Amino acid sequence: MASHAKTQHSGAMQQCIQECLNCHSVCLETVTYCLEQGGMHADAQHIRLLLDCAQICQTSADFMLRGSDLHTQTCAACAEVCQRCAESCEQMGNDARMQACAEACRRCAESCQQMAQAV
Repeated sequence: MASHAKTQHSGAMQQCIQECLNCHSVCLETVTYCLEQGGMHADAQHIRLLLDCAQICQTSADFMLRGSDLHTQTCAACAEVCQRCAESCEQMGNDARMQACAEACRRCAESCQQMAQAV
């Protein structure tokens, strides 16, 4: 019966799961956009960071959804990767699509940082 209690997610955790899933989708969509744009948008390091961000966001959401005791560690890593991804997106200049990705990454980073600090 104790495992059933673990599947009940707090409001903060549910919000973090949603932020992670949203960021995952936004980053994957942004990879396609960047490859279509070419130039600095398609820089290998930038694309890798977008893919890393999408993957760690999905992983963090998965850990929280299944009630893993290790979710604080994945959320800490996710917060760091999301922060770096946001910074990379912001370096692309005055591009609305890149700014939207940066905003999604920052929201996710903030939410994951709160989860990482939760006891």
